[in-house]
Amino acid sequence: MSGAEIRNRYFDELANTPGLVWMGQNTNHIPAHPAVREAMVKSIESGEFNAYAPPLGFEALRKAITEDLSVPDASALVTEGGVNALAAICRAKARPGTTLVTTDPTWKWPCLFARQMGAEIIQIPIYTPDTDYKLTPDALAVAVDERTAIIYLVDPNNPLGIRYERAEIEAFAEIARAAGALLVHDCTYRDFATGHTPALQVAPEGTVVTVSFSKWLGLAGMRIGALVASPDLVNEFASQSTSVLGASVVAQRAALAGLSVKPAWMQDVRRITGENNRMVADRARELGFGVPISPSHGNFLILETNDVGVTSEALVEAARRDGVMIRHGRYHSEAFGDRFIKVSTSVPAEWAEHFCDGLPGYLELARTLNDVPDLF
Repeated sequence: MSGAEIRNRYFDELANTPGLVWMGQNTNHIPAHPAVREAMVKSIESGEFNAYAPPLGFEALRKAITEDLSVPDASALVTEGGVNALAAICRAKARPGTTLVTTDPTWKWPCLFARQMGAEIIQIPIYTPDTDYKLTPDALAVAVDERTAIIYLVDPNNPLGIRYERAEIEAFAEIARAAGALLVHDCTYRDFATGHTPALQVAPEGTVVTVSFSKWLGLAGMRIGALVASPDLVNEFASQSTSVLGASVVAQRAALAGLSVKPAWMQDVRRITGENNRMVADRARELGFGVPISPSHGNFLILETNDVGVTSEALVEAARRDGVMIRHGRYHSEAFGDRFIKVSTSVPAEWAEHFCDGLPGYLELARTLNDVPDLF
């Protein structure tokens, strides 16, 4: 059986597990806002799904996205998930002889997309308290040269949960500008952070921001995201986008409704997420796990497994047997992935409680597991 088949069957089994506690993909499982549900139902009942959406997205949604980022002069391209936005960017900019510079850990799919286009991937290690688990401008400057086509920054970082200050974003943008590179600011988790600065606010030219409605709004299965940049760059990325017939009509209606209620909605989501973060961190520390980054600026935490004597993969498998999906560190980093698991926390409180109650048992079972199946 091919690797693709194995991977698909793994996720198919998860998706078809009744009552599965999804705490590994940073998805939001807090019940949707009534306005969002109403918008989807209305769209379905009116039969909007029989027609294609505009190729760049509904104009009302495009405007709402740029206003939400406080960059009204920028342009938005609505895509089928944030991942398709990143794919279009890599298709437009990555070439043989160029490099994509990012961190380690990072989110791995843009690295794959750039590699498919022939680019070399350069990862700067940041898993260290010496730099507060952050990329520094000095480290970035050393890694960037005339070959650099893309600097890819996940902020807040997935999986670490750190976020960058405005001055740091300004420094990264200046390094990109001096090298003639594109700064890609992946802001998927910005709505869970305090004091986040999208790169477009400090550098309107030569930067692109990507956003997703999978995490803060809970629309992962609807596949809706966007990239935001200057009109010239959006035109360039649109020529490489696979969303040529527009993203899901129903998803776009849901996203627009979500943006209209976002301040009140996110206040509640952040409160629940923060409480779950604290609950999970406290329980993990009681059991001897390291919790190096707390509070997290994302809807997730990393728990270090070294001090408790188990592999991250074994712990993930132990939790899976109890109907709980968490993620092992190697999904994010080959170099550091054996050190941690990642636990998502934008979930109902009872899910977080279930995980905390089960964690001692997962730890005990993980110590006995010698043959862990393929995990993804």
